[in-house]
Amino acid sequence: MSHDHSALIGQLRELLTHQRFSPVVIHNYCRSAEYFLDYLSRLEVPVEKATPAQVSSYLRYAIRLFKQCHGRAPAEYWHSIPRAGIHALLRMVQGNWPPEEPPATAGEAVCQRVCKEYEEHLRVERGLAEASIYALMWEGRHFLSWYIGRTLATHFRKLNIKDIDAYFEMRARRLRRRSLKDVAERLRSLAHFLHESGRVGIDLAPRIINPIMYAYESIPSALTADQITAVLKHTRKDRSPIGLRDYAILLLLSTYGLRSGEIYRLRIEYIDWRAEILHIRHSKSGTQSKLPLVPEVGNALLDYLRRGRPKTEVREVFIRTRAPYRSMVHIYSEVRRRLHAAGKSGPHTFRHARAVSMLRASVPRKLIGDLLGHRSEEATLAYLKLAIEDLRAIALEIPEARP
Repeated sequence: MSHDHSALIGQLRELLTHQRFSPVVIHNYCRSAEYFLDYLSRLEVPVEKATPAQVSSYLRYAIRLFKQCHGRAPAEYWHSIPRAGIHALLRMVQGNWPPEEPPATAGEAVCQRVCKEYEEHLRVERGLAEASIYALMWEGRHFLSWYIGRTLATHFRKLNIKDIDAYFEMRARRLRRRSLKDVAERLRSLAHFLHESGRVGIDLAPRIINPIMYAYESIPSALTADQITAVLKHTRKDRSPIGLRDYAILLLLSTYGLRSGEIYRLRIEYIDWRAEILHIRHSKSGTQSKLPLVPEVGNALLDYLRRGRPKTEVREVFIRTRAPYRSMVHIYSEVRRRLHAAGKSGPHTFRHARAVSMLRASVPRKLIGDLLGHRSEEATLAYLKLAIEDLRAIALEIPEARP
């Protein structure tokens, strides 16, 4: 190993150690990074100039070497370990990895430029939450790429309502009315931006019409009390760090009806242990609530913080169980195996169940809305549909007609 390589590998080892990777992972990552540096040296390519294509080329070369040494092909996902080590090295050296793909055509270049400006507009001028920006940007990228690919244009001056109708027709094949309503709202935002930025002469936003929606036309899914008890009881038996974490998350979901975003943004300083208060920042409305820290929830949080949470400087309560230790963003993907036992699909089923339990206890809708972080009472009214079983229980038999 050359002197330059030795210095880089030393820096990588120090970085991975600081990120609290295990010694075995650090050893494997550094060894893979060292082999990749040797490969680049033979190509006379500095690591600062390495590209995704060269990483792919090296991995194919490494698989061939494995076959020569062992007389067989490696396991299907064997390449993920050397690739992870190489990516860690390149993130350290180049900062942004993998690099953004350069546009292949003038149309793609226009799309990238518009998307960057649109994202800045959403973040800086409109001040939207990250979840809203993500949804708007996904639809925006998808639409702009579809339009450029369909028309082969290098600008949006000829964009008209017929193009948007054609896009809607394409999207409608797999979506319900509720989802199409979301698509329409996102396209209105994009169309308004394109007009404001001078790329489209006419503001098409007012011409994008939502599909007809009926008030409370769908019934959201909710867990029953027995299902909640079963999920919590099953999770409570798992005393591993993951089990302690998931149990605390499920208690927050079932006790307060929080959104997943409100849970993964929960920070240690938001828990006032002395006053027994939980400070919640609602992800949709942007408001804040002070909730009483229920003893069972407090004990579960303490149990996780003392015995399950990795040691890290990150201030969010819930952390990934594997290094690098970061805030756990995808709550659903982490706890869905717990929900699967109850035959339900996501964290919102707990939220819906909490709303129904309060409705059945005659809690005023205003108080329910405050707890759930709703901006208006209308948002809370949707949960009235979930009490449909109560209506069935008091349904009257219709007497038969007599001649």
